[in-house]
Amino acid sequence: MAGEDWSDTENDLTAAAYFMMLLSELRHENYVKSAVRNALVRNLNGRSPKSVEYKFQNVSAVLLLLGEPWIDGFKPASRFQHSLIDAVLRWLNANPHWLAEIRDATHAKLPRLLAEASNLWIGPPPTHSNAPSPIDPGLVALVARKFDVASRDANNRALGLAGEELILNHERQTLRASGKSALAERVNWTAQNDGDGAGYDIASFELDGSPKLIEVKTTNGWDRTPFHITRTELKAADVNRACWHLVRVWNFAKGPKAFALRPPLEAHVNLTPTSFLASLH
Repeated sequence: MAGEDWSDTENDLTAAAYFMMLLSELRHENYVKSAVRNALVRNLNGRSPKSVEYKFQNVSAVLLLLGEPWIDGFKPASRFQHSLIDAVLRWLNANPHWLAEIRDATHAKLPRLLAEASNLWIGPPPTHSNAPSPIDPGLVALVARKFDVASRDANNRALGLAGEELILNHERQTLRASGKSALAERVNWTAQNDGDGAGYDIASFELDGSPKLIEVKTTNGWDRTPFHITRTELKAADVNRACWHLVRVWNFAKGPKAFALRPPLEAHVNLTPTSFLASLH
């Protein structure tokens, strides 16, 4: 079997074994990677332990592209059969409880994250590193055709609210730590208190008291996971160029990280129209 493409059955068994380990991690349950690997080897037809380890790295790469958490011990390796994408999607479709598992894992750690929000470092966007994407853009496009990651995140209201609350607490705690308690008290969760049509989620302040408008986009995926942005948000970014910030929170389920984008957004992202308003003649 060495050198031959993996069958759908082999890919399905590998995906199932991988998700068993990932679920254990999210639940903070102990497991032994080598035991899972060896059990899988016995169910495959002549695959070596080394090839299974690499296949687990391939699954990590697929999950990265799908905007899902992955196992840190299996660094994403993006040279894989495209049929592995379908195997992972088959597992996700057959296990709708997965979203609940991630939600529960997120909610369990949310109080600690909010209490320690000032520790969140909001760095520069990946576009400022001058490093190309580690994943072939063609592969990103292929996965995007099979699974709309951006829509999944946009429709996950619980995840969006958690990300907004994290940044809200970060702003307030940062201002208080700088002796600006009066400003901290005035930070407004605009999307919750005034409605979701302002083009930003949080109205905060810089340390000098000048306004700081923040739109938050949250994902459990990697830093380059695509996201949706509305026409209203784009207009707010353009009108308020001096004070508008887009804060991208990523890897939320396992350990939030963030970066900020400043207008013009076209300097950082490719904006692709995804829908049209249809009205009858």
